[in-house]
Amino acid sequence: MTENDIIKQVRRIEIRARGLSQQMFSGEYHSAFKGRGMAFSEVREYQYGDDVRNIDWNVTARLNHPYVKVFEEERELTVMLLVDVSGSLLFGTRSQLKSELVAEIAATLAFSAIHNNDKVGVVLFSDRIERFIPPKKGSSHILRIIRELIGFQPAGRGTDISEGLRYFTNVTKKRSTAFLLSDLCDDGYENALKIAAGKHDLVVLRIDDERERELPRMGLVSFEDLESGATRWVDTSSATVRREYADHYRRYGEQGALLMQKYGIDNATITTGQDFVKPLISVFKRRG
Repeated sequence: MTENDIIKQVRRIEIRARGLSQQMFSGEYHSAFKGRGMAFSEVREYQYGDDVRNIDWNVTARLNHPYVKVFEEERELTVMLLVDVSGSLLFGTRSQLKSELVAEIAATLAFSAIHNNDKVGVVLFSDRIERFIPPKKGSSHILRIIRELIGFQPAGRGTDISEGLRYFTNVTKKRSTAFLLSDLCDDGYENALKIAAGKHDLVVLRIDDERERELPRMGLVSFEDLESGATRWVDTSSATVRREYADHYRRYGEQGALLMQKYGIDNATITTGQDFVKPLISVFKRRG
């Protein structure tokens, strides 16, 4: 991809994401991801029914009358985008690659966040941590994120979701809202998922493609593993082969869904070539 191609794609995604975040997502996002912490606002005289634990004893002693601390909800959040950039995301049969869909969703979430006056940061991971972009505000920061999502060339091709989640929990000390965008083509990440969901407000967006769900009947076909680079000849005319493949893919999805349910993680599956607005808004509404 040339520099001009990257610039054009950044601009296209910016226009679409900015429009969606302003017209459709800003209100839903605001209600779904309100600040969870409480910040000190002021002191006032004690009133019947106030929690005695909120009494400000210093002010009370000075004025010889009980006063309580008043808190208000913190509105500013830190939003982290945990983005899978492994080789399996370079697949797509419905007008776009999974990686391109990830870029559009991430951009839309980022613009929704800055409209809510939130900071946005990014962790790009494959089978290693590829890049960390610290949380900041501002449109120029979001454009940098979009550019990285489009033009970044990862050093690794495999997927290690645990590594991405562990890095995120280590580098982000304050509780934040995090979106994991991945096709979840990995095993053994349950413990890291549990820890991240316990410390942060985690949402998982699984990206898939219809052609991944079942093999078309095309005869003897050579397939390449986009992560390992290995090739294998597969007889797609065999009903047994097609059934085993479909069963394997379905089990992957079911295992992921059970993990989300087990740890109370909001999630959605978003498919290439389809409008991602509806599943995203569904996630927002469930939280609102």
